[in-house]
Amino acid sequence: MKKETPVNNSNLEVHANLADTSHSVAAPPTRRPTWEEAEGNPLPLGVKWIEEEQAFNFAVHSEHAESVTLLLYSPADLVNPLLRLQLDFLHNKSGQIWHCRVPAAKITGARYYAYSVSGQTIPQLHSFDPQKVLLDPYAKCIFFPPGFDRNLAMREGSNAGSAPLGVLFDHRSTFDWSGDRSPYHESDAVIYELHVKGFTKNPNSGVDPSRAGTYAGLVEKIPYLKELGVTVVELMPVFQRDPQEGDYWGYMPLNFFAPHSQYASTHRADEQRLEFKNMVKAFHQADIGVVLDVVYNHTCEGDYKGPIYSFKGLDSASYYMMSSDPANPYANYSGTGNTLNFGQAQVRKMVIDSLRYWKRGMHIDGFRFDLASVFSRNADGSLNWGEAPIFSEIAADPELGRVRLIAEPWDIAAYQLGRGFPGLTWLQWNGRFRDGIRRFVKGDNGMVPEVMRRIYGSDDLFPDSRAEAYHAYQSVNYVTSHDGFTLYDLVSYDRKRNWKNGNNNQDGTDANYSWNCGQEGDEALSPQIRALRRKQVKNFCCLLFLSNGTPMFRAGDEFLNTQFGNNNPYNQDNEIGWMDWSQLQSNKDIFQFFKKMIAFRRNHPSLSRSRFWREDVSWYGVGPTVDLSHDSHSLAFCLHGAFQGDDDIYAMINAYWEELEFNVQEGTAQEWKRIVDTALPSPDDFSDDGIPLEGTKYVLAPRSIVVLCRPKKSDTREGP
Repeated sequence: MKKETPVNNSNLEVHANLADTSHSVAAPPTRRPTWEEAEGNPLPLGVKWIEEEQAFNFAVHSEHAESVTLLLYSPADLVNPLLRLQLDFLHNKSGQIWHCRVPAAKITGARYYAYSVSGQTIPQLHSFDPQKVLLDPYAKCIFFPPGFDRNLAMREGSNAGSAPLGVLFDHRSTFDWSGDRSPYHESDAVIYELHVKGFTKNPNSGVDPSRAGTYAGLVEKIPYLKELGVTVVELMPVFQRDPQEGDYWGYMPLNFFAPHSQYASTHRADEQRLEFKNMVKAFHQADIGVVLDVVYNHTCEGDYKGPIYSFKGLDSASYYMMSSDPANPYANYSGTGNTLNFGQAQVRKMVIDSLRYWKRGMHIDGFRFDLASVFSRNADGSLNWGEAPIFSEIAADPELGRVRLIAEPWDIAAYQLGRGFPGLTWLQWNGRFRDGIRRFVKGDNGMVPEVMRRIYGSDDLFPDSRAEAYHAYQSVNYVTSHDGFTLYDLVSYDRKRNWKNGNNNQDGTDANYSWNCGQEGDEALSPQIRALRRKQVKNFCCLLFLSNGTPMFRAGDEFLNTQFGNNNPYNQDNEIGWMDWSQLQSNKDIFQFFKKMIAFRRNHPSLSRSRFWREDVSWYGVGPTVDLSHDSHSLAFCLHGAFQGDDDIYAMINAYWEELEFNVQEGTAQEWKRIVDTALPSPDDFSDDGIPLEGTKYVLAPRSIVVLCRPKKSDTREGP
């Protein structure tokens, strides 16, 4: 048992039962406080303003705590609490939740809050240190004092005045959501993954310097996104994180409810959420959905050597998954030092409460779950291959059941892509699509059967049998994401160049399936290599937007943004991690090609269907049959659109390093018009009106794709 010592001397220390129930015999009868008024309510967790009582309700979960003290601070003194309220378990505890009700009149001047918690110490967990100032896991906004110090949270002793604090909001503040409508895109869904800061931080972004790298800065780029044609933006993590950790990407969250304050153009804590909401509303007005990349599998507190900010000090053994190794007590299925324990009901509740908050309070349209296989793990770390509780709990929620849910269906020790993932209706990042398309385009042998499967919609992973009944759109098809090379680097580097990350080039994957087109890097390139790289980028673009499923690409790929060969710039808050908007002018032809391919997909909903193409697609090769042999590098297909009220599309794909003569296997030459030929320079590589074919024989240049269209025909089949 560790002896409890106060966090610091306070101006006032009182018992948490603040209601005065005394009265004299002669006094007139007074209303007796309700139990909730006297003791507080265990729900909701966090801080809630009770308007009719003019009081705040505080509630925090800690199963094994023996003592919990609420700390309230004024802006004038961030070291010594204005008020310390020690919670009495006989009055202020329900089950595993500690709570109290505090009238606003009794805490005039209080602006921030935190907790101090004591309990039986487990040395190897480095937890239950009553000297540590602890952040509420449900804090909706977080204040970092000028003296904030990560190092003090990593060693024994007080970190008063140096710890992050929850903010007590102006309870009367509101946001006008009137007229806001949540867009939902189906066949025209195109997901665009971007980093909030990196998207506009570069001085050449064209964004006002006061808003560069912020939520407000994104709003200035909405006209650009509309021109490009994307319909869903997927924001890399925006949960508040430790600003001193060097986590540029944001995959080390401190909290699951507060937006990252360093992405706000304002320094006023009460205005940061407002800026975020204004951003979401602006996207909605432009008919663009907003998906958050959310990290619920771990926190920034790391392993037993990491800082104590919140969960560790509240109850390490309850919030985190434990291992059987005394030297490394925290299970590490995230690769970052700890793993949240989804075998615990309160952890699952916290995640669902967080999702509801971002949906209801921030009007977010969907979520992409980082390392989502962690959700499937039991308390002992084993995988639940049946139905892990959190999936049914999310599905049963009336609000969350209607949002776009996207999984990264693996963690560092499990791979559950497709039918192996318990979220039956979720969309999933399709790593098989990424790898298959990369290998095919670079020229690997034996890839034709694989790439056919991926173009078709990956029915091997998402079967639509009577028993399983998956949908083609559940496959999120992508060639690049924040993990790995940019699209330009994919065709420019055979090997990663991560030296500047400080890990001796050992971080980041080696399985890039990239090809530099004949020269490593970007110095003194010949015109031939430059042209080949551009053609390969267009080939990737074509295959992405011609495939059944939901397409996604990373910001900047549309104008050949580079990270100079770094395939894991998680800590590069600089020109490596920021988009270089000067490339937009240098590579306007690639931007135009992306823009036109996105429009082509939007105008041909037959490509992206709820179901698989089935009998509407016919597969060919250079002749009437597709060559499935190991040495084959080519294929063709004709997608018939009549049943969808659409045109027919004929694609000829040559990944071979020599030209090949294809014979169009359907119709006459006069029926077809060429829309795309990636071997041609811009603007001839894409024709909006189409170029009539001169004959049914078409010679495809090495490593090129040609797309033809013929006008829609009436369909004589009976519909379902």
